[in-house]
Amino acid sequence: MIVEVCGLGKRYPAFELKDVSFGLESGRITGFIGRNGAGKTTTIRSMLNLVHPDCGEIRFFGRPLAGHETEVKQRIGYQAGTVSWYPRKKIRDIVRIVKRFYKTWDDAAYHRYLDRFSIDEGKTPLELSEGMKVKLSLLLALSHRSEVLILDEPTSGLDPFSRQEILEIFTALKSTGVTVLFSTHIISDLEKCADDILYISRGKIAAAAPKEDFIRRYSRDGETLEDTMLRLEGGTAYA
Repeated sequence: MIVEVCGLGKRYPAFELKDVSFGLESGRITGFIGRNGAGKTTTIRSMLNLVHPDCGEIRFFGRPLAGHETEVKQRIGYQAGTVSWYPRKKIRDIVRIVKRFYKTWDDAAYHRYLDRFSIDEGKTPLELSEGMKVKLSLLLALSHRSEVLILDEPTSGLDPFSRQEILEIFTALKSTGVTVLFSTHIISDLEKCADDILYISRGKIAAAAPKEDFIRRYSRDGETLEDTMLRLEGGTAYA
């Protein structure tokens, strides 16, 4: 496993993440699903030490994140929603700042995605639509040759054509060995590109399986994956 999460826990006054454990394999796309408040964002932020978990261990590339955080973060990309910092700086100036932090920053990849996403370097984040802000955030995550991408709602706010473009990029990246974990509420995105499904409910991992195995185990005849998820969240079945 290129990423291992073992016994992760985090307690808040009104919510608890409980014994979250799973692994991510190299060159596979994992869709992370669950309703609002189920624990997806807390899990992702804990994986990156943006939230300090109460217990558990996170390992990247066979090494614990604790004690190797700087090294690990050179090799992973993270995207959470839209770029909200430096809202009045021009994009080219934001990039000039961000690239200093990555030894593996790839100007050729940056310009390739800049062109593909049709982002104007002369604009500021404030001048971008919500969908374009998501693309800018992805652009920064994709421009330093990440081996693992951890993405929180990367297709949120995008029109269907832009969503399809992002999913095609994920598929192309996995063919080069890149591992992708992305959370989403858009079940059709999972059907199009996910190899594995990670399903969290009420702070616990309810299922972690290859997509075909998940469908075979949990779906009923004639159900779409979205139908299955709605039924599971209704509490009728999962074990």
